[in-house]
Amino acid sequence: MKRREFLGTLAAAPMAAQAAKTNIVLILADDLGMECLGCYGGTSYKTPHLDRMAAAGVRFTHAYAQPLCTPTRLQLMTGLYNHRNWKAFGVMDPKEPTFGHRFQKLGYKTAMAGKWQFWSYNPPGFEPEWRGKGMLAQDAGFDEYCVWHALHTEDKGSRYGDPTYMVNGKLVKDAKDQYGEDVYSEFLMRFMEKHRSRPFFVYYPMALTHGPFHPTPRSANWTSARLKNDRKNFADMVAYMDEVVGRIWRKVEDLGIAERTLLLFFSDNGTDRSITSRMGSKAVQGGKGLTTDAGTRVPCIGYWKGRTPAGKVCEDLVDSSDFYPTILEAVGARPDPKMDGRSFLPQLLGKPGKAREWTYCWFDPRPGHGKEAYTKLVVYARTRRYKLYDDGRLFDVANDEMEQRPLAASAGAEAASARKMLEGVLARHRS
Repeated sequence: MKRREFLGTLAAAPMAAQAAKTNIVLILADDLGMECLGCYGGTSYKTPHLDRMAAAGVRFTHAYAQPLCTPTRLQLMTGLYNHRNWKAFGVMDPKEPTFGHRFQKLGYKTAMAGKWQFWSYNPPGFEPEWRGKGMLAQDAGFDEYCVWHALHTEDKGSRYGDPTYMVNGKLVKDAKDQYGEDVYSEFLMRFMEKHRSRPFFVYYPMALTHGPFHPTPRSANWTSARLKNDRKNFADMVAYMDEVVGRIWRKVEDLGIAERTLLLFFSDNGTDRSITSRMGSKAVQGGKGLTTDAGTRVPCIGYWKGRTPAGKVCEDLVDSSDFYPTILEAVGARPDPKMDGRSFLPQLLGKPGKAREWTYCWFDPRPGHGKEAYTKLVVYARTRRYKLYDDGRLFDVANDEMEQRPLAASAGAEAASARKMLEGVLARHRS
């Protein structure tokens, strides 16, 4: 081999090793309960791309988020339960290490786009001690970002039609005739194309399907009522959310990197309470903000071409703290032992894994504007079937979804055993 060819081979080796590393694409829908997707039995909306992703990959039936967005996003990005690092609604401690920081240290190119909302959530005059506090998008461990709600809350503008957004430090106001979700997704697709030959981590916290319920570019009233709030637009919003996820998936395929890219789809909480959807003959009212299944049980789908078993349905417990250790294991890195989350990568690959026996929830969205209605801390631990609140109420959620009938002490041996185990979980976290 000639010297030039030999040196070229040496130079290409690190690039080939980089290209062989696993990419991560983590997509988080906003205010989307599992009843909204066809693959979970929903019949009100059209979600063909996510239905196909579930058919090609793994669909989890017992995935749980926190009841509202900031609590879930904080757990997702840190792998910790909220009682360990909560500050205020719409605020993240600027010293908090995120999965963006970790992936940068692992040599990954990192990007996020979509909803930020982790800095200065309160408007002027409301709990002013939190004004100008939190973490800015540029400090969260992402090499590139394109985010809505990056500055003071009163400056956020529209997230949908004619959007306001911050792209790599530049504020764009009222981008005429544009649609926010198109802006965010196209930014990420350009990023993936630019870095197709090296490993990347993409985090996409979508704006859809959170209110206001505005038309999408596919809606008949897009031109005439672009910024008019109407619940009738919700079906179009769900369909457009699904379409955008399909674009991201198709881009991964078109770039030829699907075999080394793990795609994950999750939601931050249940559907808005003003929305009622159907699962066949069953009407399901959204439960956003509630600690019932309607507010916390959400869709979770994973797809990795050639790695995830097609059409696998997994009933193991998953919660929002589990995503960080999962994506670390997927790229061959170790999670921090202080994390509360547990990797579900084995289940994604069709293996038994070490299934959770329980999940834990510490929920108090205060302080924060609009959160005055939440007057007390809610704490509970649960299995797939049973749920124990720290006030002693135990529910058989499998047979009492709306938690209307607390179980008596005489409910039977199985319930008594679950109570004893969950009491131990609550006691450990309380201490």
